[in-house]
Amino acid sequence: MTATMPDLSYLPTFDSVEAERLHRKQRLAAGFRLFGKFGFDEGVAGHITVRDPEHLDQFWVNPFGMNFKHIRVSDLICVDHSGTVVHGDAFVNGAAFAIHSQIHAARPDIVAAAHSHSIYGKAWSSLHRLLDPLTQDACAFFEDHVVFDGYSGVVLDLSEGKRIAETMGHKKAAILANHGLLTSGNSVDEAVWSFITMERSAQAQLLAEAAGTPISIEPEVARSTRRQVGSPVACYFSFQPLWDMITREQPDLFD
Repeated sequence: MTATMPDLSYLPTFDSVEAERLHRKQRLAAGFRLFGKFGFDEGVAGHITVRDPEHLDQFWVNPFGMNFKHIRVSDLICVDHSGTVVHGDAFVNGAAFAIHSQIHAARPDIVAAAHSHSIYGKAWSSLHRLLDPLTQDACAFFEDHVVFDGYSGVVLDLSEGKRIAETMGHKKAAILANHGLLTSGNSVDEAVWSFITMERSAQAQLLAEAAGTPISIEPEVARSTRRQVGSPVACYFSFQPLWDMITREQPDLFD
């Protein structure tokens, strides 16, 4: 079944592909700064990607080994679907390429994807369970995320990335068992916000289950709430206060 293309009228428009590329890269650098600020970094693990607006078989990503807290627009590298760095002089994370190249190839509707080894996401991933609709925020993922089972080590094989993309289907997020969280979106804004709120939802469920037996929201209510708080436009606008905060606090990300 083919997914219907979403209404993207809420996204900004640009007079040139160069302006759109710069916008995407600025959002990407801000996303990394937010991941660093919220403690989603774990050594060299983790990556956010955004498709190039002109060369659709290429995506921008963080250089391997650079701390999220230091990433600037000028540090970002561009990689094509063969793994060749076409812009920049740094190495690409092998796992980033294996996962994100396959997601971008399988999902032409996806512009950005985010993954890291955040503490609550990876703790929850060890349970091999979907998140329950325990809170309004968690409802954003009700019937819109999957569990990818079968952890087999660091994802360096393209076939593993392809299986992740196939399992994800047209859902916006995945729990990679014994690994962490993966989110996607029509923009960096949506992918990054979805990751942040998914991480917090995992934290909330872990806390709730540690305290007692939480009661889920009824499916019909959870479904309608997802349309309110988990839609692409809701995710996009939920990111904007974070954008305002991080760009005012860390303007060097624009360098």
